[in-house]
Amino acid sequence: MTDFVEVAAAVPTPAPQKPALQTPSQTVGPFYGYALPYDGGPQLVPGYHPRAIRFHGTITDGDGEPILDALLEIWQADESGTLSRELSSIDRDGFTFTGFGRCATTIGGHYTFTTLKPGAAGAAAPYILVTLFARGITHHLFTRAYFAEDAALHQTDAVLGALPAERRDTLICVSEGIVGGAESYRFDIRVQGENETVFLDFDA
Repeated sequence: MTDFVEVAAAVPTPAPQKPALQTPSQTVGPFYGYALPYDGGPQLVPGYHPRAIRFHGTITDGDGEPILDALLEIWQADESGTLSRELSSIDRDGFTFTGFGRCATTIGGHYTFTTLKPGAAGAAAPYILVTLFARGITHHLFTRAYFAEDAALHQTDAVLGALPAERRDTLICVSEGIVGGAESYRFDIRVQGENETVFLDFDA
């Protein structure tokens, strides 16, 4: 008769775990035409809307060269200063202003949105929130586009008030008057270098 001897399996003591650290972001982009861009992304309102504006500009790098494969998203209040949460930007019904748009830059680094001039939301002066994604940027960048005709409200805006006076102009659109039947505003974004656009950081 065979005797069986039970041997307790040796269970190794687990090593103490180090605290988990967030890994660094990877480079954003490039973007592909069949993915993020979608039909009507840059048109928050149709061009024939009686109060439509053209919001456009060029994205350049530290050498002043256009960034031809960037992607921009905007989010804004409507004319009354209200932020809509009723519909997604893809499900626009032709009546509700969603306040969100997405646009890829052209080979010349240019972008164009058709939208409405926002009203003041709370104590802030009217602005369009702009998010920039581009190759070589490890995390998307946030900035704001304000309007020169709202200069009186700029004096009490918390974001503009926190900036050095000489840097505020990088957040102000240039009014171009009526172009193609709509009021046109130019907002160029310089990612690096002289006259770099002010970018914003948000607490988590």
